[in-house]
Amino acid sequence: MGTYLNPDNIEFSDTLDNVLYVDKSLLINHMNTRIQFKRKFICVARPRRFGKTTDASMLVAYYSKGCDSKKLFADLKISKDSQYPMHLNKHNIIFIDIMEFYSCFNDIKEMIAYITKILMMEIKQEFSYVSFYDENNLSLSLRNVYSQTKERFIFIVDEWDCVLRDNDATEEKKKEFLLFLRTLFKTQPYVELVYMTGILPIKKYGDESALNMFDEVSMLDPLGLESFMGFTEDEVKDLCKNNHVDFKEMQLWYDGYHFKNGVSIYSPRSIIQALIYKECKSYWTNTGTFGTLKDYIRENRDGLKDDIIELLAGKSLTVNTKTFQNDMSKFSSKDDVLTLLIHLGYLGYDSTRQEVSIPNKEAVEPFVQAVSQLNWGQPSIAFNNSMDLLKATWNLDEDKVAQYIEEAHLETSIIQYNDENALAYTIYFAYIAANNYYTIERQMPTGEGFADIAYIPYNPTYPAIIVELKWQDNPDAAINQIMNRKYYYGLKKYKDNLLLVGISYNKDAQSEDYKKHFCKIIQYDKSL
Repeated sequence: MGTYLNPDNIEFSDTLDNVLYVDKSLLINHMNTRIQFKRKFICVARPRRFGKTTDASMLVAYYSKGCDSKKLFADLKISKDSQYPMHLNKHNIIFIDIMEFYSCFNDIKEMIAYITKILMMEIKQEFSYVSFYDENNLSLSLRNVYSQTKERFIFIVDEWDCVLRDNDATEEKKKEFLLFLRTLFKTQPYVELVYMTGILPIKKYGDESALNMFDEVSMLDPLGLESFMGFTEDEVKDLCKNNHVDFKEMQLWYDGYHFKNGVSIYSPRSIIQALIYKECKSYWTNTGTFGTLKDYIRENRDGLKDDIIELLAGKSLTVNTKTFQNDMSKFSSKDDVLTLLIHLGYLGYDSTRQEVSIPNKEAVEPFVQAVSQLNWGQPSIAFNNSMDLLKATWNLDEDKVAQYIEEAHLETSIIQYNDENALAYTIYFAYIAANNYYTIERQMPTGEGFADIAYIPYNPTYPAIIVELKWQDNPDAAINQIMNRKYYYGLKKYKDNLLLVGISYNKDAQSEDYKKHFCKIIQYDKSL
């Protein structure tokens, strides 16, 4: 048993001790089929805090000859698989967390030399009877082991892309690191399986991948591993049920990463933290990454600013993900920036429609913070005014509400008003501050129809709000529709603290009120 060669199972054992552990052990079955059919190379790219390291430690515990993990897996799903005993603790494992080494070395050559040195110490101890031609050459030394013993190795490499994610790393450094991995893995007889995890897919140079032997699993194309990219919706439902937490609120905060076959996943960190603290708020977005969202969108490449505004208004946008070179510092178009944000988890991707959107409430916050701090003129001002708009609504100040929404419309003029659906995008944009106080539901089924927008407060000291929109009409008609169709019925628990808001927009070019917004606000009177 070593630290890097055939390590123990303590890390996975500690994970299992967590009462909120979610069983992802069937991933092992997928890896076993790769060993069987010699599909040796897989690279899994997921956003930070989406369970990559936990999966890596599970694979180490299952395959490593350096431990006995039978008890750890006895009650997990994989233990029911007929192939399960065949590989349990029967393989040589080399486990490397690249970040562990990269954080200690600025020079790539020195880092590679150190990785080689510490691995060779353990390899020579384990295979003391093997003759090595050059102990400073890791791939050659592993070939020596294989040629003299026929022993092969499973490589599990965590944070493989940390060098490539470092914007301060030169192209020379990146290429040298990729060459090290290529030499270590490609066409080597000692390789039984390579499982790499990171945030980015493998770096491309032009149209070629430096490690083109890998199958690349990503948020764009999970290659059948959708259910292992995070917590599935069913898993979150079970966790909520067992911990007496409202699933619907979890869904609004953390859902939004959808794949072709209907699988929807959630950030494991966010779900676990929300269950521990019994509160939904931003957990994942506070963990940080190389660079910040603001850095990626500040250039306004190809009109990216307008795209961000539309995304914040609730729209989905078409994106071309094909040109992205899997590099965090070089972009040829705004599509490259949007594609990076998919890999980082800030955006969700619909592969069927090839569209991006801001996936959930948690992901809205960093966009709001970024735009508020950028010098984007009126959009930044509109965000900073959003809290004043919300307060004006609470204070029943109809003129102020109409004014702020009209100003926000000027900033979302890229969204052409032609129906109430388009008007709703402006409302989302203008009331962006409401995300901190409310669960927001569009087309909420209630009474005798669907309320356009409902704002349901986290804290009952704040009023619940129903907003009805009218395009080419007046706000009184909107209020009458709320009352006549009993939209308030779905919020009857807030009947003592409920605001009904009607908002209209005049698109009649012949009218003196052309392009003006109007507002009517009343407190719901339960006696009516």
